[in-house]
Amino acid sequence: MSRRTLAGGLAIAAALTLTTLPAAAEQASVRFPSAKFPLGSRPVPTKTMTAVAQGIDLYDVKAGSATDGYTVTVLMPSGRDYGMQTTAEAKAAEVEAAGETPSVQKVVRPSVADAASQTVYMVRVGLWSLDDKKKAEETAKKLKEAGLKVKVDYLGDDGLKTTGPWDVKVVMIDAGAFGGSFAASLGTSVAKRETVSSMAKAQNAVVGVNGGFFNIHTDKALRGEPVGASVVKGRLLSEAVPGRSAVVLKGRTAKITELKTTVTATSQDGQKTEVNGVNRAVTTDELVLYTEEWGAKTPTGGTDAVLDANGKVVGVRESGAAVAAGTRVLHGNGLAADWLNEHAFQDWTVKVDTKVVDLRTGKALALTPDLNVIAGSVGLVRNGKVKITAKQDGHDSVNMILRRHPRTLLGTTRNGSLIIATIDGRNPGVTVGANFLEAAQFMRWLGATQAINLDGGGSTAMVVGNKLINRPSDGVERGVGDALLVLPK
Repeated sequence: MSRRTLAGGLAIAAALTLTTLPAAAEQASVRFPSAKFPLGSRPVPTKTMTAVAQGIDLYDVKAGSATDGYTVTVLMPSGRDYGMQTTAEAKAAEVEAAGETPSVQKVVRPSVADAASQTVYMVRVGLWSLDDKKKAEETAKKLKEAGLKVKVDYLGDDGLKTTGPWDVKVVMIDAGAFGGSFAASLGTSVAKRETVSSMAKAQNAVVGVNGGFFNIHTDKALRGEPVGASVVKGRLLSEAVPGRSAVVLKGRTAKITELKTTVTATSQDGQKTEVNGVNRAVTTDELVLYTEEWGAKTPTGGTDAVLDANGKVVGVRESGAAVAAGTRVLHGNGLAADWLNEHAFQDWTVKVDTKVVDLRTGKALALTPDLNVIAGSVGLVRNGKVKITAKQDGHDSVNMILRRHPRTLLGTTRNGSLIIATIDGRNPGVTVGANFLEAAQFMRWLGATQAINLDGGGSTAMVVGNKLINRPSDGVERGVGDALLVLPK
């Protein structure tokens, strides 16, 4: 079969002309780097700086130029855009039978701290400039008519060699000069998704960014539920995914670590049982705690024990009702319902013990009103070195590690200053986003000694002074599960 090699990109566009505006004097303990941009061919970035509030500076950064074009990617029988070599060769033969010339492209997903490298193969057809997407779409249509499943791909999204461009927003919060505090918000309820703009406005936040992942695989009305630890004002509102990266916010301090949570119910008769989750959908034989912040009814088909603030059982009911203000509900089905029916009688006391443990220190966090926690998705930098924990955090696929997406990133410096950044993406010719390795390199370049990746993609949003300042890839701001807020004094 005739094959041709697909290049990583085309030099098809002139470099973007950007004007640099003077930046004000930078903070002594957290400085914007003077070195060249760390991605691509290390271009000289342009930046404008705005002093947002005491100790808070916003940088609008642009770098690189558009030289990538389009291709058509043939999907494998699995539905993925990559597969093993034999599978790719067979799919390439189908492309040739349809009258087009395929390219089998070897792709190496690089190794990370907890996952070895992976070699896969892609089948692609054609190469067109940024201005010729319609031609790629015409070829894709022809291949679809021949029975092949294909998609049009922008090569800048691949995660391989690129010249950009990048459109980045960076907030640097100086630990020595900042006089406000940090907080987490889930909006009006755990179950409901809300925009960062809405959550920031409700608390008069100076800065707000989207938080961690939320559960898109549950009932539509419950998809605001965070996937991972969430603590708001000292109250655990979502259990941890054990070992997943998180940011612990206490007053005006921020720390990146890994967490685990345990919740235990103890009846006044001395019987104990594990509480499997907090404010989420329930599965068979589970006991789940619902707080008044849940904002939805408990699941049907089980038993609810309604507890007052002191743990007294003020009601035992069939499940499927709301959680009243000032109460919590232990909901169980199957074996968990049996436990409630045997150990949570009316007017008895059931103590619910909640513990959040910092896995780096082994110590439990004090759940005081100034404590907030937001779960990250992937650890990027630890102790000043790139350490990407994609597998530990459940994101070790080719799509997540290698391909470029919009990113929301958070890092801390050696002296405790906080760096928050968004890298917009999925906007061909304007900004390409970043993969995990690039995100880690970028945060190190900014001076972070610890850094994590928060939720990204269409969720990436940064609000400053009640204004959305980045461009979400969905075209509009997406409702998300939680947000990190920077509050004034």
